[in-house]
Amino acid sequence: MQLHFSNEVKQAIDNKAPIVALESTIITHGMPWPGNFEMATGVEQLIRDGGATPATIAVIQGNLHIGLEQKTLEELAQTKDAMKVSRADMAFAISQKKTGATTVAATMMAAHEAGIQVFATGGIGGVHRGASDSFDISADLQELGRTPVVVVAAGAKAILDIAKTLEVLETLGVPIVTIGQDSFPAFWSQKSEYKSPLRVENALDVASFEKTRQKFGNHGGMLVGNPVPTANEISASEMNTYIEQALTEASKQNISGKDVTPFLLGKIFELTNGKSLETNIALVRNNAKIATEIAIELVK
Repeated sequence: MQLHFSNEVKQAIDNKAPIVALESTIITHGMPWPGNFEMATGVEQLIRDGGATPATIAVIQGNLHIGLEQKTLEELAQTKDAMKVSRADMAFAISQKKTGATTVAATMMAAHEAGIQVFATGGIGGVHRGASDSFDISADLQELGRTPVVVVAAGAKAILDIAKTLEVLETLGVPIVTIGQDSFPAFWSQKSEYKSPLRVENALDVASFEKTRQKFGNHGGMLVGNPVPTANEISASEMNTYIEQALTEASKQNISGKDVTPFLLGKIFELTNGKSLETNIALVRNNAKIATEIAIELVK
């Protein structure tokens, strides 16, 4: 497959310098213009300031881009009809010359194809509440089970069934490590009621763990839980109230499939008067910071 590298990413690859992959659905489906563009450029600059190269991944008119030039990123941030591209949609978007933003699963696919080892996102998808009836389970989990990329996230999105998400990841053999605490993080909140399977203290520990894993062939990905900073979190009890209201509204409107997550996030944004989005941006930046440190350690 032909990959289209930004000049910055190509130079980093040539120099064997640390690179951090970034998804693009948070830009097109996560927040409105111009805040989405400001968030994206801010996260990219944070990675540069930390000593690594950002590689925002997206499909632009059928071309799979690893890293976006400033003008292209700005145009993507203003695109109204970008596809939401996961593993099942990637080849379709490319073959049909579409523009699409990559989910966690698709970003992992592309990052691995480009030789990028670390990816920073907000929160992963997982098992949706009520999945025993809907069978709504994110492709992110299968991707973590097969694609060797370290994914730094503030846990699974709290709108999901976190217990079942952790169980599926365990079944798929995905190591789940949380930085600095025993509790698995719950996206907007630092802690969930569920224990993290593994604990590390810093980025160096994560890199050491991953280097050891790489000695065993055919390993999949690793999920690194990085709790949202204390100053930015919304308590789990408060968030649960908003989530239940949003889920009730989604059910009333018969929202399903890929539309569920953006609908719920939008509804929660309304219910929290925008605070959920502020927390989302803060945790993405925090994840990018840790991912940068991990990427630097992995290339040493």
